Amino acid sequence: MRVLRSRSVSLLAAALVALGTMVFAEPAAIAYTGALTASRHSAVVAGTYVALGDSFTSGPAIPTQLSPSSTPSAPSACGRSSKNYPSLVARALGLHLTDVSCLSAKTDDLTNAQGPGIPAQLSALNQSTSLVTVGIGGNDLGYSTIAANCVALTPWGPTRVGKTCEAHYTASGADQLDRTIHDVGTKVDTILSDIRARAHKARVFVIGYPDVVPPSGSGCWPDLPFTRSDLSYLRDVEANLNSMLSTAARAAGDVYVNMAAPSAAHSVCTGRNIRWVSPIIPSPGAYPLHPDANGMAGMARVLETAMTDAPNSR
Repeated sequence: MRVLRSRSVSLLAAALVALGTMVFAEPAAIAYTGALTASRHSAVVAGTYVALGDSFTSGPAIPTQLSPSSTPSAPSACGRSSKNYPSLVARALGLHLTDVSCLSAKTDDLTNAQGPGIPAQLSALNQSTSLVTVGIGGNDLGYSTIAANCVALTPWGPTRVGKTCEAHYTASGADQLDRTIHDVGTKVDTILSDIRARAHKARVFVIGYPDVVPPSGSGCWPDLPFTRSDLSYLRDVEANLNSMLSTAARAAGDVYVNMAAPSAAHSVCTGRNIRWVSPIIPSPGAYPLHPDANGMAGMARVLETAMTDAPNSR
């Protein structure tokens, strides 16, 4: 037990560092040639595609990382990859992409500058914008903090915040994360309204989050270092966040793209060549508990299908 606990403490320390650190090594190449045949591409509106969102869109650590001196350019702090799902879809469908997604972005960063050299994401929109994707909300909920708080020192606990993470977030008698998701939903509603005002002819796709926690089973500590009890709780948090995004999209007359269902068989607990989301201590060229290159390719296939299947009018 002493050896196990020592290894667990080391794991926790490494995990907390990894959640705030980016790794830029080259992974094995993963080919993406587009999910659809050219005959179906005609369903996509030609013109400018603007990608808005957080790190689940930008692709931190996934090579090749864009920089102020690359083409296209990007703020280094945004962790934006040339192989994120917007880039893959744009190349497959022949769209002109303006990708302004950024690591750590919250809903406020869509309407306000996120930092020096990182303008408000919505400033990329105009009335000639044809397509918009937006993947946002996880950082408003506190995704990285939740992950760090729920890391378990052993498969049975304790966590950073007590015996279980669920007990911490429900200590007041009400679920703190449920309340936060409701508040985030109000912000997402406002963002979708702002998008429509700036690009009223665009088709808007609200991107759900892929599964991080597998939909069933006891997990895979230490790759996914949560207790069995907290796995069940975190499944509900993931589902509630995506349900909120789906409801917001529907209310705005936009298209919700369900990434949870197609990613269910590709969770952290599957093999490296199968999973879409990296373990808490990632392989080179990946970011902890985020889509890796394989995940971005999978998400691109789902989005491409949604874009070509969705009606051209709202």
